Amino acid sequence: MGAVTRFDHVAEHARTRAALGDALPRLVRLVRAVPDLDVASGVPVWTVGDVGAHLAAVYLAYHAVAHPDASVEWGRIVPPGETSLSERVGAVNAASIGLLSREERARLGALLAERGETFLRDTGNLAPDTLVHAPWLGREITVATATGLVLGETLVHGLDIARGARLPWSIGPDAARLVLGQSMPTMMRMALDASRARGVSIAFDLAIKGGPRLAAVVDDGTMTVTRDAPPRAYDCRITATPTAFLLVSFRRTPTWKAVARGHLRAGGRRPWLARQLGLLVASPSRLKPPPRTGVRLAGWPRWRW
Repeated sequence: MGAVTRFDHVAEHARTRAALGDALPRLVRLVRAVPDLDVASGVPVWTVGDVGAHLAAVYLAYHAVAHPDASVEWGRIVPPGETSLSERVGAVNAASIGLLSREERARLGALLAERGETFLRDTGNLAPDTLVHAPWLGREITVATATGLVLGETLVHGLDIARGARLPWSIGPDAARLVLGQSMPTMMRMALDASRARGVSIAFDLAIKGGPRLAAVVDDGTMTVTRDAPPRAYDCRITATPTAFLLVSFRRTPTWKAVARGHLRAGGRRPWLARQLGLLVASPSRLKPPPRTGVRLAGWPRWRW
């Protein structure tokens, strides 16, 4: 798989911002080339326009958590009380597609450009390890993690739009590495199914070609994910190309297809345990129930910058 060097978190954050800056105009060109926003997308039940509306909400949401002076009534959207990650994320994503008016959807490309660029501009002066509270996740994350998540949303949902519109869209390995390195260590821990992981003890070595390399250790209902971990014995090693692992994680490519193409393989002392990782950690698609709600939350599009 090649040597993996210890990463510089400041430099990697800068590269992630640059990758997002490159992806945004590609996304805008893609959306503007779509002849019909009402066609089905790569996300079940959502149209291409729904995916674009969701992305517009994503850019606003991540801008808002990095700038608490933004006026957002999270209590109207995030379920109250002790709720699961799946319930919180599902509620926010179900609401997100109803936030834009028909007129706003008609100028979707311009809206995505404006909101994506605003996120980049207004987070540019924040250190990558700055902590921000993401209500739909129920906890704090770093600005670096948030930026990695926004890049991932842009790349994967760009693919969803392209598949629906039958237009080309590419996710390069360098950009996929940045998403995996910046967001996976945090999101894998958050998305662990604690009930399924109770009594389970497995150490996974996730080796992505060219980096990152992650040690994911499940121990009786908890998980730690460490980059560049010291040498240790692992139960299962999963090696993958970066784009394949990203798309399998988001359930945009079936695992069997990535394996058949030689882009994903399991090894180590107990290679059969590779399947357990997908059962223990919910993929982003499992955290995003896609039903249309018809709800329009008038307060969201009026967030203050």
